[in-house]
Amino acid sequence: MSRKNYYAVYRGRKPGIYTRWFGEEGAYCQVHGYPKAVYKGFATREEAEDFLKAKASVKAAPKPEQQQTVSPGDSGPEIIQSGKVLIHTDGGALNNPGPGGYGAVIEDGDRRRELSGGYRYTTNNRMEIMACIRALEALEKPSDVVLYSDSKYVVDAVMKGWAARWRKNGWMRSPGKKAVNADLWDRLLELLSRHRVEFRWVRGHSGNPENERCDVLVRMESAKAGLPPDENYEKGGV
Repeated sequence: MSRKNYYAVYRGRKPGIYTRWFGEEGAYCQVHGYPKAVYKGFATREEAEDFLKAKASVKAAPKPEQQQTVSPGDSGPEIIQSGKVLIHTDGGALNNPGPGGYGAVIEDGDRRRELSGGYRYTTNNRMEIMACIRALEALEKPSDVVLYSDSKYVVDAVMKGWAARWRKNGWMRSPGKKAVNADLWDRLLELLSRHRVEFRWVRGHSGNPENERCDVLVRMESAKAGLPPDENYEKGGV
C-alpha cells in the first residue's frame, strides 16, 4: 500500500490539506475532538484535492446524536457514537518468535494516551493480544469501547466467540487440541466482562495514522535491549 503523505480535512477546526499528521501544524490537531470531523489520508495531493471536491458536492449529514469520522486509509465514513473510547492496537515479534512488542493508542474524549512494552522472546499473536489487554487495563472505569486491531486472529476470536468457547471447553479448541495463548485470552476475557468492547479489524499499513503509530511503538519496543521475559511463553506452558 502507498504511504499516506497528504491528509485532507473536510470538516475540522481548519479544513484543508496537510502534509503531516502529528504536530501543531498537523491534521490531527484539526480533527481530534472536533464534532463530526471528516478527514482522510492519501498518497498524492491530487487525490486529497479530489476528496475535498467530492465531499463538497455531497450534502449528507449524520444523525445529531452520532459522530461521523473517516479514518485515513479507510474506504469510507463510519459512524461512531459519541462518548465511546477509541483504541488502536498492534503487536509483533521479530522473526516470530523473537523479541517483540505491543503498542496502543487510547482516545477518550479530548484525552489521548500511548502505551507500549516488549518482551525478549515472544510471538506476533501474543503481542497482538497483549496490546488489547494493556489498553483495556489502562481504563479507569467500565467503558464503552471501539477497539481497532489489524489482527484478524484477535478480532475473530473475540467477535465470533472462539475465545469464550475455548475457555468454556477447558482451553481446548477441539478434542485433543489445546488452544494456544490461553493465559492471555483468559486475561482479555476478564477485561471484556468489565468493559463493553466492540472489536473492529483495520487493514495494517494502509495509512491509518493511529495504526501506523502503534506499529512504530511495536518496532521501537522490539528493538530495545534488556527486555523482560514473556515467562509463560518461554516456559512452554501456553
